[in-house]
Amino acid sequence: MADQAAAAGAGYRAVLRVGHGCAGAATTAITVAIPSGFTSAQPLVKPGWAVSTKIGKLEQPYEAHGKTYTEGVQEITWTAKGAENALPDAFADEFVFRGTTPKKPGTLWFKVVQACESGRNAWVEIPAHGQNAHRLEFPAARLDVLDVQAAGGHAH
Repeated sequence: MADQAAAAGAGYRAVLRVGHGCAGAATTAITVAIPSGFTSAQPLVKPGWAVSTKIGKLEQPYEAHGKTYTEGVQEITWTAKGAENALPDAFADEFVFRGTTPKKPGTLWFKVVQACESGRNAWVEIPAHGQNAHRLEFPAARLDVLDVQAAGGHAH
C-alpha cells in the first residue's frame, strides 16, 4: 500500500500498487480482502476495469451516522474488461479504495490476490509474531493504525 500508516478512527484512502504480472503474464484481476475493523470500504472506479464487492456479516458491527451496521464490504475485485485492458507484466498501476480505520490502534493486513492471463500471485502471507514481513515471499499489504491522539496529533 502507498501509505503504510493511518490514524485510528479516520478516513483512509488505500492505494494498492501492482508492479508486475505473474511470471511474465498480464494482470487480469485484483481482489483485496477487507480486514475486520476496516469499515465503510468503497472501491474507486478504474477505467477499463469492472469492479465488484462481496458483502457479508461483520465480525465487529459499527456505528456511523446514528445507525448500527452489521454488514459491510468484505472483498473488492477489479477485473479487466477484456485482454486489451489487462495490465501488461512490464507495466505498473494502482487500484484504490477508501474506508475508515478502526478506533483501536494496531496492524491491519489486507490480503490481495493478483490473477493473470496464466497463473496468479497470492499476496496473503502474514508474518508470525516477531517474524520480519520482508522475509516472506508473498506478504499481505500492511497498514499500521496509529493512536494520533496519544501522540499529541489529531485526525481529520
